[in-house]
Amino acid sequence: MIGVGWGMFLYVVLLGSAKGMENGFDKLFSGFATNSIFLWAQNTSIPYDGFPKGRSVNLKLSDVELLKRKISQIDYISPQNSRGSFTGTPGETMSKNGKNATYSLTGDFPIGNKISEKKLIFGRYINDADVSGNKNVVVIGEEIYDNFFNSKKKENPLGQSINIKGIFFNVIGVFRVRKGGGFENDRTAFIPLSTYTKMYNAGDQIDMFAIVSKPNVDVSDVEELVKTELKSKNHVSPEDSSAFGSFNLGKEFKKLTGFLTGMQLLTIIVGTLTILAGVIAISNILLITVKERTKEIGIRRALGAKPSEVRNQILLESVVITLSSGILGFILGIFVLMIFNALTQNQDQFPFYNPTVNYGNVFAAMSVMVILGLIIGMIPAQRAVKIRPIEALRSE
Repeated sequence: MIGVGWGMFLYVVLLGSAKGMENGFDKLFSGFATNSIFLWAQNTSIPYDGFPKGRSVNLKLSDVELLKRKISQIDYISPQNSRGSFTGTPGETMSKNGKNATYSLTGDFPIGNKISEKKLIFGRYINDADVSGNKNVVVIGEEIYDNFFNSKKKENPLGQSINIKGIFFNVIGVFRVRKGGGFENDRTAFIPLSTYTKMYNAGDQIDMFAIVSKPNVDVSDVEELVKTELKSKNHVSPEDSSAFGSFNLGKEFKKLTGFLTGMQLLTIIVGTLTILAGVIAISNILLITVKERTKEIGIRRALGAKPSEVRNQILLESVVITLSSGILGFILGIFVLMIFNALTQNQDQFPFYNPTVNYGNVFAAMSVMVILGLIIGMIPAQRAVKIRPIEALRSE
């Protein structure tokens, strides 16, 4: 019984934990377009078309329409310019009421919020009117809000201004980044890309493209198509792998989901084999008990018990022991998952959330247990049936 119970306990706990990890990563990546690519320009490593190696290439705002026109698998593209983040440039000094601090500054389009959705605690995100009007509006991270405003009293920052590079910007929103999740941090401020371009005289140069592929499209294929088009436009060798850098979130997310699926499959295999070992142990114990109850079986046969009645008794014992121990293991497993859930309820840093078990899988495991109990119980049952009454009565 311990063997079968332990098998079911492992099955439930491991399967529930694997689901909890899956839910945790889903929560971690919630608000993100997981079928996306982040792409930026670097330097060439191969001389080509009369240009030397080491040449700097650039992304341009006009590339957005080019890529969308040439590559039908693209759903949408969000261009961004940044200071103090992935570009390696220093951040920008911001101030309010005599307080000064340096934070990351990003010029963005409204569509950028579809790729990495910000959890707003005040106001709204940048909209199309802000971009078309080159407005001096800003959406700040929670740490910037805590520094410049009275967060303890939950001061409303909307409509108030902060100074960025000598220019006053109206605060239109405050966002919070979940700890342990996301590519942004709450030390970042977002302004319209058009305003950013004027501030830094960036022209139509872009630091990074966030590209989202259409559903059911291989993100890696889109990544290669984008790089091929950009290489052709910028006279870069097709073999040059250094001209454009990229991070394929879709590819990494696919690896992650494959790992979680493998964990669930491994859990099913381990749990099933452990249950099988326990059922075999029950069969062995029943073989011993049949031998110890030889005289009892002989008396029953002598009093008129049919072979089928003796066989059914042993089979019933096998099924009852298997099923009851399995149910006990299931209950203990669910109890442990409830403890795991309580301990990780508000732990955003750890990707584990709401561990659950598919009852269909559990009932399937229970059915397999009962069937195995019947099949393996046949061995001691047949041994009991073969005992002749006269020999059973003679035994001690």
